[in-house]
Amino acid sequence: MEAEVDKLELMFQKAESDLDYIQYRLEYEIKTNHPDSASELSPLTKEEKTAAEQFKSHMPDL
Repeated sequence: MEAEVDKLELMFQKAESDLDYIQYRLEYEIKTNHPDSASELSPLTKEEKTAAEQFKSHMPDL
């Protein structure tokens, strides 16, 4: 049972890493291809911040 939990935890860690990479690439692409509009990126909404905090609370090791 513990092996399955460890495997699941690794899957979530990889998913978060993949999402971080996608975010980095998107921000990079916007800055390099559209430098005039890069400053127009809006900050996270309250709902997005809450969702991120809830996700991180379920994964305390992150």
